[in-house]
Amino acid sequence: MIWNEPNNKSHWDPDLDPDWTLFSHTAHLAAQAIRAESSRLPRVLGGISPIDPDFIRKMGERGLLAELEAVAVHGFPLDWNLWQIDEWPAKISEIQAVTDLPIWVSEVGVSTFGADEVQAWGVQRTAELLAGRAPRIHWYSLYDLPQRWGATTRHREAEGSSYYRHFHMGLLREDGDAKPALEIFARHTPALGLCQWFHYHDHRLDDAVLWMKRLGVRHLRTGLSWADSFRPDALEWFDRQMTALQDFDVTVTFCFTPEHRGLAPHHTSPPQVAQEFAEFCAAMTRRYA
Repeated sequence: MIWNEPNNKSHWDPDLDPDWTLFSHTAHLAAQAIRAESSRLPRVLGGISPIDPDFIRKMGERGLLAELEAVAVHGFPLDWNLWQIDEWPAKISEIQAVTDLPIWVSEVGVSTFGADEVQAWGVQRTAELLAGRAPRIHWYSLYDLPQRWGATTRHREAEGSSYYRHFHMGLLREDGDAKPALEIFARHTPALGLCQWFHYHDHRLDDAVLWMKRLGVRHLRTGLSWADSFRPDALEWFDRQMTALQDFDVTVTFCFTPEHRGLAPHHTSPPQVAQEFAEFCAAMTRRYA
């Protein structure tokens, strides 16, 4: 998967690339680099949020979709989106109207910010609405995000409850205790997969593997961060992560610009040299595919 939520300002800076010209060029080079390393891997456009057919149409007009095997969408109607959960089929149809590529739901979730029961109901209703409509459905996420880590957003606490919901998306609490939705989720695997981002040297990795196997998860989406690749012993961590996940059908998301390689010193920045991101994608594909 090439990038994450490229049409969302929390993941790609619209001030530096207002019409996504730099993004489409960067993603195009990455897709070609991945294909040069592997002829069998499906290349997926990073899940869009909001679900915007105009963005997909624009990527098609620029030739990017011709380099891909699928596009992906993200939806959180009970937490962040301005549409209701029962609109999921219509949202999928909006994207189907502008591309013939398969549409993956690479993140869908419900927080327990207000009540555990809301998430439990949301898992069941999401499965009813999406099963059979998308070849991949990744529930976000297995674990709550530890509050001490902070969420990847532009304005953080100034966003109010929108920010704090990020910390309550897991089927498991930060300490590993199960929420009521976990049992309901297990009824819908393997049709439902998981999206779980693992941080650099994430202490939850081994326990996550045990939980996913116990739950019957087959499809997992996670990430390999271009920014993290410049940390000390990065390849050692990447190897450990990918070895631990080798029993799953893994969708690896390549994203996050290193501060010293962006047009601006931020992970949302377009890279100074797009080919460098493509080379990272090629290297990771060569190493793990």
